[in-house]
Amino acid sequence: MIARFKDLCLDANDPLALGAFWARMLDGDVADAGDDDTRVDPRSARSNAESIWVNKVPEPRVGKTRVHLDLRLASADPAALLADGARLVREPAGEETWWVLDDPEGNEFCAFPAREGTRPGPFELVVDSTDPAAQATWWAGVVGGTIEHESSTSSVVGAAGFPWEYWVFVGVPEPKTVKNRLHWDVDLVDPEPTALLDAGATLLHEPSAQSRWWVLADPEGNEFCAFAPRPTG
Repeated sequence: MIARFKDLCLDANDPLALGAFWARMLDGDVADAGDDDTRVDPRSARSNAESIWVNKVPEPRVGKTRVHLDLRLASADPAALLADGARLVREPAGEETWWVLDDPEGNEFCAFPAREGTRPGPFELVVDSTDPAAQATWWAGVVGGTIEHESSTSSVVGAAGFPWEYWVFVGVPEPKTVKNRLHWDVDLVDPEPTALLDAGATLLHEPSAQSRWWVLADPEGNEFCAFAPRPTG
């Protein structure tokens, strides 16, 4: 393990409005994160890793949603989410048991019916991948955990700091072509991301006066931010 999962970040043209939307979806509170950014803190969260930072960007969303959350509903259908501003993209069909919805800026997510013994809210982080097995193996090498393979998906279970049940990499035919609107952050074990770079990550941006983190990409180009350990003592 060379890093721990830290949290999620969502690009937004209107962080206040989008943060308020996701607070309704996740039964959370919206905090002012400064510089026009917001943060969504689910009230039932068991760790800070369940928070979502909503960051202002100038460019509009384009292309397919390649990173999304799967939510477990509190009821049998997503009527409450639709009433709170979600838009229906697709009903369950065939073997699918979930609804595809999107938020006010067009970011898609999936909603699954309530299940006895499980709490409502996110339970999976899903990432499109041209090679799910390789991606799951790479990330398990970074944040630990075990890998479970199915026909077209590979999942990491028990990753360090990961707050949900599964980190799922789903096979798709098309490669990533544009920046992900939703990305994750990690906390490094070491003061520098050398081990990540040696493992195959690509450096996109060094820390600067405005940001204290490195921006990296994994082997399929998914952007993520890496934070040095905070000083102790």
